[in-house]
Amino acid sequence: QVQLVESGGGSVQAGGSLRLTCAASGSTEILTAMGWFRQRPGEERSWVAIINNEEAASYGGSARGRFTISRDNAQNTLSLQMNSLRPEDTAIYYCAGQKQNRYWEYWGHGTQVTVFS
Repeated sequence: QVQLVESGGGSVQAGGSLRLTCAASGSTEILTAMGWFRQRPGEERSWVAIINNEEAASYGGSARGRFTISRDNAQNTLSLQMNSLRPEDTAIYYCAGQKQNRYWEYWGHGTQVTVFS
């Protein structure tokens, strides 16, 4: 089992920055990738950024060029640096862990990000 706990959410003015962190514990060696997802009000959860064990990162369209995902394997943490935030980035952000290169099986409880204009 893997436990994920997010932190770093909050309220920020448009154009500002926030850094989210996810602390992973348990059997983290079974993870093949980690990622950030978000759920905006009235919408389904969607992926924001993913990083695999080879440190290759992928970004969803709206995150590309503004957000940076990184991981610290020694500390078992995953981060998301979010710059140039927009009101449409307002969402609950979730940290997730992937197993067997396929299943997003482990999820944190989420952290709220609110961007006001």
